[in-house]
Amino acid sequence: MKKRWCSIALTAAMVVSMAAGSALTVNAEEEITLRVFSNLPDRKNGQGLVEQMLIDEYMEANPNVKIEVEALDEEAYKTKFKAYAMEGMPDVVNIWGQPSFLDEVLDAGVLAELNEADYADYKFIEGSLEGFKKDGKLYGLPRNIDVAVFYYNQKMFEDNGWSVPETYDELLGLASTITEAGIIPVAMDGGDGWPMAVYLSDLLYKITGDYRETVSSAIANGDFSDPAFTQATQLLKDAADAGLFQVGYDSQDYGTAMNLFTNGQAAMFYMGSWETSMATNEDIPEEIRTNIRVFTMPTVEGGAATATDIEAWNGGGYAVSASSEVKDEAVKFLNFMYQPDKLSKYGWENGVGMSAQDQSEYMTGEETELMKQIVDIVSAATSVSGTPVNDCGPSAFKTSIESEIQSVSNGTTDIDTFLANIGTACK
Repeated sequence: MKKRWCSIALTAAMVVSMAAGSALTVNAEEEITLRVFSNLPDRKNGQGLVEQMLIDEYMEANPNVKIEVEALDEEAYKTKFKAYAMEGMPDVVNIWGQPSFLDEVLDAGVLAELNEADYADYKFIEGSLEGFKKDGKLYGLPRNIDVAVFYYNQKMFEDNGWSVPETYDELLGLASTITEAGIIPVAMDGGDGWPMAVYLSDLLYKITGDYRETVSSAIANGDFSDPAFTQATQLLKDAADAGLFQVGYDSQDYGTAMNLFTNGQAAMFYMGSWETSMATNEDIPEEIRTNIRVFTMPTVEGGAATATDIEAWNGGGYAVSASSEVKDEAVKFLNFMYQPDKLSKYGWENGVGMSAQDQSEYMTGEETELMKQIVDIVSAATSVSGTPVNDCGPSAFKTSIESEIQSVSNGTTDIDTFLANIGTACK
């Protein structure tokens, strides 16, 4: 009898144990939390809106998953990213597929390797994954093809009889003409440094037609004495001297520059194609948002590049933390985002620029004129620059060029000193 009771008790204990194990499994599923670290603080417009749409959709399809988002503007994001690299990364993070950012991150081993074969049917444009690899292994996925452009107010141009410049001299000539009308010619985010470094890259590309070897050699040797660098830097300084940028450009940030353009105080705004969502942003006055158009850097006299050789590169993207405690779920979420009918499709529908995935099937003909222009620019491109100069070298070089470019543009540092300093940062 006692033996039988023990058997029954043991069986009962096993049932309770199994039930408890099952309950723990359910509870574990219910408690999965993904932490997403993003450089897209505006969750109502542009890329931030698309990112939030996908997060909400994933949580709806997976009710056991909660996604917490921490979103900071780009400079604050990069600063905190470095802290997270030492303390432990959130599960899914924004990254940039450029040596200045990614090399040190991969050396630190903070990103998880992805299985490239998983993305064979994700319609990535040929070559777009290369910037997110090291030693043939994939560590991230690109979000966009970025193009450097001048946004301009078409109605303002037409009302004042201004023509879109075809040469750099014509662009500089517009500075005094537009200023005399009481309007800022070009709103420039000079405070952050990187937009002006992209502007410098844009000029260097127009001069050389292909700056990859010139830049790689300069970085490898710490020597920026090639005349092309001097000429490009001089042309940047010429723009500031001509009054092309707003007063105080060298200390004003992204939001300030963008606001000057979107509220009609500036005729142009130099930035990347990711801001094409301005055309659908209802926070911008209709008369302005429906008249936003673009042109690329005009040709430089004697330069090797034509009008259709453009400054363009694969920019930001996403990766998964190598230390994530819910890595499988993080990869599952990443793969969900990049399904061809998700990030790429939603991005196109919300006018946030060109995806690193083929978007042709989502084109309806009802896109904004601004989006159509960007497509035409990319489609007509005879060559693209690749990674901007400031992102081609080590982080010390990036920091140097982005922190000293204001001084050389406003004349407080001479060109030779600037080029010598960024060369020293490579050594």
